[in-house]
Amino acid sequence: MDTFGEVRVTTHRNGDDLLSAGLGLRGLAGLTTPFANPLAPTAAELRRRAIQSNWKGIADLGPLGGFGRVYGEVPDVPGCEFTAFASLPGARASHRVLVQVPDAFDKARRVLVVAASSGTRGIYGAIALAGSWGLPKGFAVAYTDKAAGSGYFDPADGTGVMLDGTRAKVGDAPLEFEPKNLSADTGLAAKHAHSGDNPEADWGRHVLQAARFGLAMLDRAFPDEAPFTADNTTLIATGLSNGGGAVLRAAGEDVDGMLDAVVALEPNIHVEGYGRPFYDYATEAGILLAAALAAPEFDGVPFARIGMAQPPAWALRGAALRAHGRLTANTPQGQAREALAALRDSGWQDDALKVAASTTSLDLWRTVNVSYASAYLRRGAGDMPCGFAYRVQPVGGAAAVRSAWWAEGSGVPPGPGIALVGGTDLSLDPTLPGLLCLRDLWLGQGADAPRLREAVHATAVALPRVELPVLVVHGAQDGMIPAAFSSEPYVKWLRASGRRPVFWKVPYAQHFDAFLSFQDFSDRHAPLLPFGFAALDRAWSHLSEGRALPEDAAVRDTRPRGPGPLTPDTLALPLP
Repeated sequence: MDTFGEVRVTTHRNGDDLLSAGLGLRGLAGLTTPFANPLAPTAAELRRRAIQSNWKGIADLGPLGGFGRVYGEVPDVPGCEFTAFASLPGARASHRVLVQVPDAFDKARRVLVVAASSGTRGIYGAIALAGSWGLPKGFAVAYTDKAAGSGYFDPADGTGVMLDGTRAKVGDAPLEFEPKNLSADTGLAAKHAHSGDNPEADWGRHVLQAARFGLAMLDRAFPDEAPFTADNTTLIATGLSNGGGAVLRAAGEDVDGMLDAVVALEPNIHVEGYGRPFYDYATEAGILLAAALAAPEFDGVPFARIGMAQPPAWALRGAALRAHGRLTANTPQGQAREALAALRDSGWQDDALKVAASTTSLDLWRTVNVSYASAYLRRGAGDMPCGFAYRVQPVGGAAAVRSAWWAEGSGVPPGPGIALVGGTDLSLDPTLPGLLCLRDLWLGQGADAPRLREAVHATAVALPRVELPVLVVHGAQDGMIPAAFSSEPYVKWLRASGRRPVFWKVPYAQHFDAFLSFQDFSDRHAPLLPFGFAALDRAWSHLSEGRALPEDAAVRDTRPRGPGPLTPDTLALPLP
């Protein structure tokens, strides 16, 4: 049974729209929108900044990136939003659902796009994909945050996030995340890490519940056209990264046949017996990749060198791993070669490793793995594995920083005013102990290891129904969720099981289109988002016109963007 809390309804017209909160493409790409009172931003100001930060975190909106010129669009889309907290049976924490219904909703075609946020982002985390594709066509869009998001709870003052994005104290209003019995000095609580639900195991149910909420809100928006059902409304599910994994999970759990097509970009997906779970290869990379980056294969690779020089951290990691008995070579270059060989032996490909230098340099492996380990083990904010914790920092302007968390947070600290602490020592490689502890949870060391393995097993995807169109788009050089561990084994499994998915492996594309604002990345890589739009177009033409689904080989001639502006010839998109 679906359980939804109070539904908040807002209208967005006359300088405030659904797709860009009135900012337009130039405003989305520009400076952060200010708050009139940084200590008490309004719900409208928080929404505007949340939309802007999620656009900028996903898409390359720069003048050379081609968005709005070569692909995509950001027109003014007036309409209404319906948002609520939704609960799954047996879950402790809610997930946030939101439906955007444009004034120009096409009642004749009746299409609902259902989207899950990427990463652990908040409710607008899929707007650059699902909203940008669907809203200008007159389609409604339903979103879920997958029980993640940035509705942080701060035990120090007992505040969390209300439905409108503003902060309030416990008891004053329903909160997005309201953990119980936390002492004031516990540290920050984040929903994905600390809900006690292992939300990843429910990703599919989150998406399907958002779809049902979307249909119900269409009933409310257009009572004369009701009922809106899966039988008389076309439902297309889409998502990117974790959102891509979520819609594939939904496809496998859609026993009622609600979904009409699924388009997944660079999905974080786990197939039992095929590929590798994210936590396995991410904890491995968190330990070994820093050491491997000292190898000459990474000379000239962005983030692997500072100018032409190696960061000292790479050699220090090799020496530290030898001291811990994880490597045997006794020279820096020997340690680098040994670490690189171990990664290659476990399935990592060189293109993915080179791009993953950015993930390593930015310390993203540790950041993400801490949150996942806590979620898998169902730990609270005061009991995170391996001694980790999130601590609110007493920085200048702390109250203003706290007020913007919902709009700016990624769902996985650290972030403004929040530090990731613990799991360190006083050595020259201080973060290694925590990384080793996280890795050992997967390798079977310690009492918690079987529980973590069981939790990861619970995230495995199920087969979609035979006739469901499934399109998977993945960058060939993805270094965060390599296609070799996720999309490729998933597609292989589907085909071995009698399904006929479409798989586009895009040359030169990597995981983060937003990174193309770095010149070194734009010189080497192509954006993935245009291919997501093209795949959605082909799925829609298949459903609405009966056109055949495209072939895998449609993506052949894509090139890196290079130093100049993106062009259609550079993309070489599949024919419409």
